[in-house]
Amino acid sequence: MSNTEHQGKVALVTGGGRGFGKAFGAALTARGAHVVLADIDGEAAKAAAAELTDHGGSATGVTFDVADEAAVDAAVHEITDRHGGLDILVNNAGLHAAYNKPFTELGLTKVRRVLDVNVMGVVICSLAAREAMKGRAGASIVNISSSAAYANRSIYGVSKLAVRGLTVSFAREFAADGIRVNAIAPGLIFTDTVRADLSSAEAERVLGEQILRREGTEQDVVEALLHLVSSKSAFVTGETLRVTGGFALSV
Repeated sequence: MSNTEHQGKVALVTGGGRGFGKAFGAALTARGAHVVLADIDGEAAKAAAAELTDHGGSATGVTFDVADEAAVDAAVHEITDRHGGLDILVNNAGLHAAYNKPFTELGLTKVRRVLDVNVMGVVICSLAAREAMKGRAGASIVNISSSAAYANRSIYGVSKLAVRGLTVSFAREFAADGIRVNAIAPGLIFTDTVRADLSSAEAERVLGEQILRREGTEQDVVEALLHLVSSKSAFVTGETLRVTGGFALSV
């Protein structure tokens, strides 16, 4: 029997043109939600939405940069006008591996861009969505942090630490509106892209630091998302769920 818990719900997934964002969209449409996939690469977002629709889901693709306040506000207003509101926001868009380098190597222009996208993007999208989500049963925001937030070896890790902090702050601020706010911190997830870019030595190093000695998969992260936006986590807010196989555990 299929799970239709999100039948009639409306979700916005940023960075939805590929990778985790597209996978999140597929999982939510499979459970009955209409999903708006947003991406700075609008063609990728539209192609991903068309693919989900071809598989029986309900999805649309839109173009915006999460760091562009006016564009985000316009997109959320359009979603509200068309669908009556918003139930789920997944703040997935982010700059990743290429920015996981020392500050001096990246330079200030790229450092600012990481903060604009990974940190301000979460702020801008969450604030834009608040009114559209207010008072809607089961309203839920999920931010995508990273296991790098627990290591802080680069601006990327610092930006993902900030995402954890924002998750707590927004959980407190949005609780009165009935909106839960949580985050997921994935570890090394062996997508096709990661597998192509990662050396076998680096992969072995990370696996050696995990408690569970298997490769993390995209589906592991998708299942975490589905839990956090479901009624099963109705009493959970302000938390960051690590999906890392036990990598970098701490108390």
